Amino acid sequence: MSPENRRRLADRVAKAAEASLAAQNYVSPVDVLVGIGWLDPGAVKRWRQGQVDYLERVVQTNLSRISEAMKLFRSWATAKGLIPSETFYVARTPSRQTLRFSKSGTLTIERQYRTHWLSGELSQRKQERLAEKASRAPELVVIRPLNAAWTCYRCGGTGDLLMMENPGPACLRCVGLDDLEFLSAGDALLTRRVKAKSARCAVVVRFSKSRRRYERQGLLVEPQAFTEAQRELALCRRRDGAGPCDLPEARTDDGRRRDLGKRTRQRVSVYGY
Repeated sequence: MSPENRRRLADRVAKAAEASLAAQNYVSPVDVLVGIGWLDPGAVKRWRQGQVDYLERVVQTNLSRISEAMKLFRSWATAKGLIPSETFYVARTPSRQTLRFSKSGTLTIERQYRTHWLSGELSQRKQERLAEKASRAPELVVIRPLNAAWTCYRCGGTGDLLMMENPGPACLRCVGLDDLEFLSAGDALLTRRVKAKSARCAVVVRFSKSRRRYERQGLLVEPQAFTEAQRELALCRRRDGAGPCDLPEARTDDGRRRDLGKRTRQRVSVYGY
């Protein structure tokens, strides 16, 4: 790369990094690659969903230019006094596999890609919060398809919910999420309690034709966590005089939050169907 081209690239890298840092108080290599136009956000989404084997495959330039841009980025971050923080990237899939960045898979290169650079103006506590948030595993997403005539690419079955994988839609049994139970949206307090207790959960979405976007329908959660949270919340509400007991055995209404098949255990999936 000629000195002039390197200078221009350094300017582009710095501009993209500054914008990301201003927006979120940290900047990552992925942010920079997106910011300079070499990496499409849609490709990043597919990679995070485990549909791309390594990120460099979908970066729209050659490996030597990527390497040069990353060197320029690290030099810029060091000169700015930013604080490096290694982050863990896991796929938005039930298996939660570690995402791979580079074609070579070299540990040093992978670590460089995983490193976020935090603003030095943040307090230690805020830095820790940012690092924890960045390393948090992304939520699984399950789809309630508009088209009921879909077929699982693995087993040929079907169902009310699906998860999108690279080859096509998969049923919840095939992805190992058929034991989860549906909790519809609407009760924020119950949702928070159940989510805190459930080791596994997934967001259920459905595409709105009128709004042209996916909208949240509720969560898939572990049945035991659902039952425990309902019981605890019902006792709290009775104690505080906030309303009648909401335990299943004391319920007299039509089973709200047990819709979608009268609490038949429905399962999880991902955007795209």
